[in-house]
Amino acid sequence: MEPGKIKPGFCRANPAEQYSRKGCNPINATFALNRKIRIMKRLLTTLFLTALCLGLSSHPWKPSHYVIVDTDGGIDDMKTISMLLASPDVRVLAIIASPGVLPAENAYIKVRSLLNSFHHEGIPAGINRSCTFRSPSLPAALKTVWGNEENIKPETAADHKDVISDIISAEKTSISFICLGGMSTAWNSLRDIPGFGSHVRDFIWSADGPDDRAGFNYSIDKASSAGILRQELQVKIIRSFPSAGEDFYDESFLDALGSVKTVYGKKVSEFLNSEIARGHGYSYKAADEMCALFLHYPTLFITKTLGNITDCIPSDLGGSRESILTILRGETVAKNQVIKEFPYEPSFYFDDISTSVTAIIDRHGKEEWNAGVLANELHRHLGVFAIMGVKMGIRAREYFNTGVDEFSATSYAGSVPPLSCFNDGIQVSTGATPGHGLLTVVNDTNPRPEVEFKYLDRKIRIRLKPEITEKISSELREINFVYGLDSNTYWELVRQNSIKYWLSMDRHEIFEIEEIE
Repeated sequence: MEPGKIKPGFCRANPAEQYSRKGCNPINATFALNRKIRIMKRLLTTLFLTALCLGLSSHPWKPSHYVIVDTDGGIDDMKTISMLLASPDVRVLAIIASPGVLPAENAYIKVRSLLNSFHHEGIPAGINRSCTFRSPSLPAALKTVWGNEENIKPETAADHKDVISDIISAEKTSISFICLGGMSTAWNSLRDIPGFGSHVRDFIWSADGPDDRAGFNYSIDKASSAGILRQELQVKIIRSFPSAGEDFYDESFLDALGSVKTVYGKKVSEFLNSEIARGHGYSYKAADEMCALFLHYPTLFITKTLGNITDCIPSDLGGSRESILTILRGETVAKNQVIKEFPYEPSFYFDDISTSVTAIIDRHGKEEWNAGVLANELHRHLGVFAIMGVKMGIRAREYFNTGVDEFSATSYAGSVPPLSCFNDGIQVSTGATPGHGLLTVVNDTNPRPEVEFKYLDRKIRIRLKPEITEKISSELREINFVYGLDSNTYWELVRQNSIKYWLSMDRHEIFEIEEIE
């Protein structure tokens, strides 16, 4: 048919006529056409609703990167892991200790002590005991303090393959496997764990380039390194930052790091200002931490891809330094849904609490402050048990190192005030709300400030210590007895107690935590 011609038997102006020309009844033809239109409308509606549901299921708090980290205990590994834990856009699912800079057992002690120091006791850690590499046990790495090493027993640590198997069976999102040492753990997992290869979207490896067969990380287990590189897997090799005769962590950058007030920034800053770091020039180079930087800001690297292997060379010194500060501050994603930035200026708040704003933030952090403000606005008054719920929810998120909306909660605080006020603090601080179907409130004969939190396939129970529960409850009973619930004095005294306990009670000291699954 010539361009622009209308197909014989069809007319643009009158749909019924199109059918009549073919010998159809115009009424039947119009009915048939209308039926097709109705079917099309239903189809479009279905597609729209499907797209809407898919959009709603992609929650804005979902991080971009789910990772398993494999470390050999190097001093740059501590900086790298701190960066990964600091970022709300990364979820560290597990950390494996493998031989390399340190023996695997020593590396495990470093890892577990670091996680405990950040109160991330719920992040699984395991050991690769199958690699036969004889670590040199470099003195600077061995002496570097990652955390309190007391009572950490590597002989009881789980095998790396058991830890990784549990993770990939529980977490359905594709993961990045970050190798900060050799490739033994990655290779063992690829061979021995069903589904591992299909679950890993890429391997991010700190090494000296794809052609350097003499590099330390390559040499830890040459057979495993060669085995991984031969596979049809996406491998991104991240190089150290070129030194060019100057330290990556120079004096001005160290000063900037000192201004980062998060626990992760403080950890890195304390190490770089320690006597051990000052005595070891390698401390001020940037090596493995380039993996964390690449995960967040790949445009800071020059990349060259050949087949499945991408060689990634860091290139922007100023941008890299500023981006590391952003990561350690936890500012890799926007945390709020309506307001751009939460107000921390004391004068923004009522006079009775304005004098405590800075002290509460300095002692307990911005996450607890933000959740406390929102919970009490939701609650419509400052309540002690609402504050305790906030503290518990933040503690649970710390334990697993999660964002909001990532675990379910079952509260045993019941539905009778004042104890039930606990539930408002829990849902605001964790995002486990009835609207998301993540909060269940149990009403039984023994209401108590106790919540079970389930994340992946693990469950913990957190309860407010009995002596603190009794102290708060007895104070509320006494104020109620003297003044009554209808008295303004009652609510004023409750408000005063709430501010007092918000500041004085440390969430790391007032709860009992028990693993139940």
